[in-house]
Amino acid sequence: MEKEKVILAYSGGLDTSIIISWLKENYGYDVICVCGDVGQGKETEGLEERALKSGASKLYLEDLREEYVRDFIFPTLKAGAVYEGKYLLGTSHARPIIAKRLVEIARKEGAVAICHGATGKGNDQVRFELTVKALAPDLKIIAPWRIWDIKSREDAIDYAEARGIEIPVTKSDLYSRDRNIWHISHEGMDLEDPANMPQYDNLLKLTVPPMKTPDEPKYVTINFEKGVPVAVDGEKLGPVQLVEKLNEIGGAYGVGLVDIVEDRLVGMKSRGVYETPGGSILYAAHKELEYLCLDRQTQSFKAQAAVKFSELVYDGNWFTPLREALSAFVDSTQETVTGEVRLMLYKGSITPAGAKSPYSLYNEDIASFGDSKDLYSHKDAEGFINLFGLPLKVRAMMLEKANKENK
Repeated sequence: MEKEKVILAYSGGLDTSIIISWLKENYGYDVICVCGDVGQGKETEGLEERALKSGASKLYLEDLREEYVRDFIFPTLKAGAVYEGKYLLGTSHARPIIAKRLVEIARKEGAVAICHGATGKGNDQVRFELTVKALAPDLKIIAPWRIWDIKSREDAIDYAEARGIEIPVTKSDLYSRDRNIWHISHEGMDLEDPANMPQYDNLLKLTVPPMKTPDEPKYVTINFEKGVPVAVDGEKLGPVQLVEKLNEIGGAYGVGLVDIVEDRLVGMKSRGVYETPGGSILYAAHKELEYLCLDRQTQSFKAQAAVKFSELVYDGNWFTPLREALSAFVDSTQETVTGEVRLMLYKGSITPAGAKSPYSLYNEDIASFGDSKDLYSHKDAEGFINLFGLPLKVRAMMLEKANKENK
């Protein structure tokens, strides 16, 4: 009889390398590996050979980079969504696009289950599984870290060595890392104590430590069309090339380095270091353009919506009616967010250095301290302040009257 098939979200890392063997031993499945390439770079090299040697029947290596940037990163950027004021959601919005592709290949292969290597303490298990539930509620989900007897990364290494499984880590370097075109995250080891300063010289992969960056600033110009970045320093670029170029520029000047103790969805706090050089440049530039192009009420409400948007993305709720509705609102606000922003990068900082837009709401004739009586009269301010302050005045009169009556 033909074996039932399981689709494994495969990275070639420690966890997914041993899961192949574990699935075959415990379920007897035909294991089909799927690696969604969202910009891991050299990490995808040699994956097919490694997967087959570990016992998989085949590997799909899917290039998802452009779709990821266009349909997941840029909508989150336009929303201005930042989790807990720091985290630019690099791992969070990568999971739903990978899980979407897992479902598509499960349908193609006639698989009965999807398996992932996310731990039972983390957020990724939720992100993967909510996407599967939203797109393919009939598929079984297998999460080995919630089932097996392996309790630590050291145990996992022992499991691999006992079965002759090739793994890309050693017990001396057990940082848990996640890399894609948007960022790289670092967790574990000495970072588990928030009192420890990260050892940046040994830790960082995309970013030069700020103290080692050039002594002269770097200026960079970003052009946007309807909230979407389209050019760097006057050069039109596709989504993938644009993010890669800004990662290179920002990384050289130490920008986008975040050290955060964040609140995981599962109820605990965790400490991580994130490198998002290109993303940090884009967020800063996009915000400067919105200052020019959005009115006060829209900016205020959009800032509130951004908090909810960030929580939806962080919690794995990408394929939900609310996220889609918020994205529709965001898109409507971006109709006039077109223009050019110049930034100065220096020693890890990003400083605005000018912005312009054909849809700018800034009017020099009104804002100037000079005479602009045709558009705005200083005398108008008196009546405005009287009306705006009327509730305060009425309240003060009431208190004054009450105090006199109580004496």
